[in-house]
Amino acid sequence: MLTFALSGDDALDARLDAFAAALGDALAAKAERLAQALAETVKFDKLSGQVHAARSGRLRDSIAAAVAADGDAIVATVGSVGDLKYATIQEYGGRTAAHEILPSKARALALVAGGAARFAARVEHPGSTIPAHFYLQSTLDEHADAIVAALAATPQETWSQETWS
Repeated sequence: MLTFALSGDDALDARLDAFAAALGDALAAKAERLAQALAETVKFDKLSGQVHAARSGRLRDSIAAAVAADGDAIVATVGSVGDLKYATIQEYGGRTAAHEILPSKARALALVAGGAARFAARVEHPGSTIPAHFYLQSTLDEHADAIVAALAATPQETWSQETWS
C-alpha cells in the first residue's frame, strides 16, 4: 500500500490567497488606467471634432471614468456624469418634441432670419432629429481588443512579479 503525506499545504493556501488579493488589486489598478485612457480618448478625440465637434465643451467636460470593486467583481464605467440632458441623444440619436422657446434673460429673443436681425417674444420650435454620434460606443469598439488583451495579461504579470508572496 502506498501512503502520501503532504507538507506545506498551509503555506500554499496562504500563498494562493495572497496571489488572489494581489491579482484583484492589479486588475482594479489596470481597469482604472484603461478606463481613464478611454475617457481621455472620448474627450480629446471623439468630442473634439473626430465624431462630434464641441460647441460649449460641456458634453466633453462631463465625460468621466470610474472603477468600483465589489467582492469578486470589478466594474469600470466611462460616460457622461452630471445633469447633462442631451448626452444620451448625442450618443444614440433621436427626436426632440416640438416646443415653445421663451426668453429667459431678456424680454425678447434675438435671432437672425433671412440675413436680418429679428426679435420675438416666443418661437415655436418644430422639434429636431438628432443623428447618433456614438462617441462612447465607437471608442469602446476601437479599443476592445487591446483592453481584453491588457486585462488577460494581468494574471501572468502579477504571478511573475511575486511581490505578493
